[in-house]
Amino acid sequence: MDLPQIDDYRSLLLNDIPLLDVRAPVEFDQGAFPSAENHPLINDKEREEIGIRYKTLGQDEAVELGHELVQGRTRDERIRHWQNFIEKNPQGVLYCFRGGMRSKISQQWIYEHTGVIYPRIKGGYKAMRRYLLDELDTSVANIHPVMLGGRTGIGKTLLLRKIEQQIDLEGIYHHRGSVFGNHVTAQPSQIDIENKLSIELLKLRHRQFSHIVFEDEGTNIGSRGIPDVLAKKMKQSPLIILEASVEQRVDITFQEYITEALAEHLAHNGAEQGFDSWAEHLQTALDKIQRRLGGVRHKALKALLSDAIKQQQSTGDTARHKDWIRILLVDYYDPMYDFQTEKKSDRVIFKGQRDEVLAYLQDHYQIVDQTLI
Repeated sequence: MDLPQIDDYRSLLLNDIPLLDVRAPVEFDQGAFPSAENHPLINDKEREEIGIRYKTLGQDEAVELGHELVQGRTRDERIRHWQNFIEKNPQGVLYCFRGGMRSKISQQWIYEHTGVIYPRIKGGYKAMRRYLLDELDTSVANIHPVMLGGRTGIGKTLLLRKIEQQIDLEGIYHHRGSVFGNHVTAQPSQIDIENKLSIELLKLRHRQFSHIVFEDEGTNIGSRGIPDVLAKKMKQSPLIILEASVEQRVDITFQEYITEALAEHLAHNGAEQGFDSWAEHLQTALDKIQRRLGGVRHKALKALLSDAIKQQQSTGDTARHKDWIRILLVDYYDPMYDFQTEKKSDRVIFKGQRDEVLAYLQDHYQIVDQTLI
């Protein structure tokens, strides 16, 4: 029986169709799609052994080894994983790397054991990845970015969340954008980021949005890069500067790096280890900028941070964190911001508080506050 293939990649991606990835875990970790789950036909060790057999004895011998490695209980267990996925996602699609033997075998076994005709992606992961790279170029060529800038802690991400016509790069990159910006879990792979970014742009274009708001970023967020084609266009786009008082910025930074970050560490590592890992994260981040701070200023800030951590640990009072946060924002981040913004001054089209910026975006780009809809 000739089981069906699907090559309407656009529809699969726009509709977040659940995807059954039957590649080996190492392949999945290198890059996949946001709606995919990995339930492999062969694991990493088996893939390596089959690869060696293929290089030394050819395809037929490699296929024979594959059938030897995946049989009996091993085969039944993998089919059971697929069946569980299919029961939860009856409208899904499966894929391997090139849409070849692995996805054909998986598709056939699913049909033989469940009677379900589960389609596979024509050309597999490689074809859909190529489609997303091409669409990223197309998207960038057709959108009109509006950049949102402002000092550290100004609340740019909070404003972005209020509007639909935006790309939250820090959300996609799983990083808050500064030396203190690491989350407790690692950033996605560069490929995962590019795939998700391309899909988000495709969805906005599908909704006929052309003016899209981005946070003003450098060429990297954390340890991952912004694709060159997008980074270049962002640097040429109009810039809106969000403004707020120092106290507002201290409060926003405190919420992100003290309240939210600690909660994240506690949820991931448990009460005792979570507090320690969070405290270590703050101290390590401060040490990373020691050279830029200078020895005297670094020592003073490190003392304030250590004192705040001890006070919090002994009494639960977190107020002292605002002391080192305020100094760091005003004495360290603001001078760097002023230097960088001066070089972009010809692109600045508006400055204002949050509500003023939202009103400007609505008046000039028909970008509305979705919380008012």
